[in-house]
Amino acid sequence: MLSTPLPADALALLRRAQRDPAYVMLEGMHALKHAMRFDAQVDIVASPDPDELARLLARVAPDITLPVAPGAVEAGTWRALTGGRAPPSPCLAVARRPVVDVVAMLARPARLLVLEEPRHLGNTGAVVRVAAAAGLAGVVVVGELDPWSPTVVRAAAGLHFAVDVVHVADLAALDALLAASTRPIVALDPDGTPLDDVELPVDAVVVLGTERHGLSDALRARATLRVAIPMQDGVSSLNLATAAAVLAYRP
Repeated sequence: MLSTPLPADALALLRRAQRDPAYVMLEGMHALKHAMRFDAQVDIVASPDPDELARLLARVAPDITLPVAPGAVEAGTWRALTGGRAPPSPCLAVARRPVVDVVAMLARPARLLVLEEPRHLGNTGAVVRVAAAAGLAGVVVVGELDPWSPTVVRAAAGLHFAVDVVHVADLAALDALLAASTRPIVALDPDGTPLDDVELPVDAVVVLGTERHGLSDALRARATLRVAIPMQDGVSSLNLATAAAVLAYRP
């Protein structure tokens, strides 16, 4: 098959999509696959080897039909686009960032995860992946980290389109988001009640801090219940995504 070069305007959008809040950069075939399965509006697909990408999709995701033909990108341009850090499969795509209906998100009868000041892009993406798999109401990220950055989306395998993901700047913005909600707020806290001894509300807003520092005193004070995940003596913490999974799937 003769590949068609990616048009200049599409290449320009691909270059700026990482910084444009209207778009989402999808790195790798798995991110594209999941985005498509959950109705993402994909505007551009690019690859240094469109034929190989087509073979991968046919083998791994035969249910996917791309809305646009993959455009070919020459090797030097591909290295520049990826910063020398090639995606796990030969694919970059640009999709429209979804607009989250916060009222609908808060109305869903499922737990909502809140991450306070997460530091690690990969862990944050893994939390989104957990939330999507568990069918949670959404993930709210408080602080400077952008949960829609390409690295986070890549770590989530594109599952940002399967669950609502919201970014708020600080606790004041979080309070404003939750103002109309009557959900109980459950804080993960090593000094809290052991998880085995409590009933975790199915509609809880579950707040998690960083692995190193935990939650801030201000957010901990907002909790109606504080719980701890039982761990063997000598084990100081769990990976953020692992802790999120424990709480997401807790009956």
